[in-house]
Amino acid sequence: MTERSALCPSIYNRGFMTVTLLDVARAAGVSRSTASRALSGSTLISPQTRTAVEEAARRLQYRPNRAASTLRSRRSHLLGLVMNNLVNASFHTVAEVVHKRAAEAGLQVILCITDADSGREADVLAMLAEHGVDGAIIIGTGTNPGATNALMRQHCAVVNLIRSVDDCEAPAVLADDYNGAYDATRHLLRLGHRQIGYLGGYPTATSGRERFAGYRQALEDAGLEVDPTLVRKGPFTTDFGAQAAKSLLDGSDRITALYAANHEAVFGVLPTLVHAGVALPDDLSLVCHEDMPWLAMWRPAVTVIDNGAQQLAEMAMNLVLQQMNSQDRGESVLGRTYRVGARLIERDSCARYDAPHAQSSNSLAPG
Repeated sequence: MTERSALCPSIYNRGFMTVTLLDVARAAGVSRSTASRALSGSTLISPQTRTAVEEAARRLQYRPNRAASTLRSRRSHLLGLVMNNLVNASFHTVAEVVHKRAAEAGLQVILCITDADSGREADVLAMLAEHGVDGAIIIGTGTNPGATNALMRQHCAVVNLIRSVDDCEAPAVLADDYNGAYDATRHLLRLGHRQIGYLGGYPTATSGRERFAGYRQALEDAGLEVDPTLVRKGPFTTDFGAQAAKSLLDGSDRITALYAANHEAVFGVLPTLVHAGVALPDDLSLVCHEDMPWLAMWRPAVTVIDNGAQQLAEMAMNLVLQQMNSQDRGESVLGRTYRVGARLIERDSCARYDAPHAQSSNSLAPG
């Protein structure tokens, strides 16, 4: 702590004197330039020095002058994170990773929730442009390529995450939804199930299109056709999950297995099964797409397709920072699509179905 702050620390707390970066540097025992690099997240600074500078800044209640910094560097040090909702557990993971990585890079995050409303999303993207954000990671509706491209024309680094956007110049980081859905359906087929219900999102979303395509292909490879009476597609909401699960259970063709490919809907599916007295896996085998902690804690623990949410977020941050820090503004990644593989995690919610009418295939028999 500097001599003047040691003599009268309350002056700083009352705001009568402005704490400067030089005060922080002196308190941490480093140069002003070192303190600046430490607070901006430079990788050239050792962890010990960064910790000392950050502790000094907190102790002195130092607040950087963002406006002055923006004028000097022509950067706002702001990163927009746009999401459809905060129900989805994968989105929680993304938010955690993005906030951590952003702090390390000296960026502040503006979190925007759109409720999957295209108009609200357009307004949010316009607001980020007005604030001159340096970067934006967008989990969106896929319906605002013009607004996204406008952000990029302002030299903003943009990544579309989990959802692709037609006619958008930004790179996209997507989960392998097709193969994940294929593996989920094939797993149920290998257990002898043929009446496999499907509960997914609308085809306007990447996950809605690709997961249904994987489900359909797995059935076709087993010599089966999609039965429309076993398929429910709808919005990414808890209410839809509850309504769809009830209608599938009440259907004339009783399902023996369910692939819940709409993650937000799972919050409605499981309580509906409990209320209906459906026991897993004795009465119904269940696979859910996208993992979350309480699916492993459910009794029985639920088999899932893990979409690699943390890896998706890490890759998105890598691409944003690459665009922000490269001389060509990341032109080498523009228009590219990156995929993170999905994997089946087998738990206790699925069991073999040995009904006499089940048509087993040698290629699907458990090995």
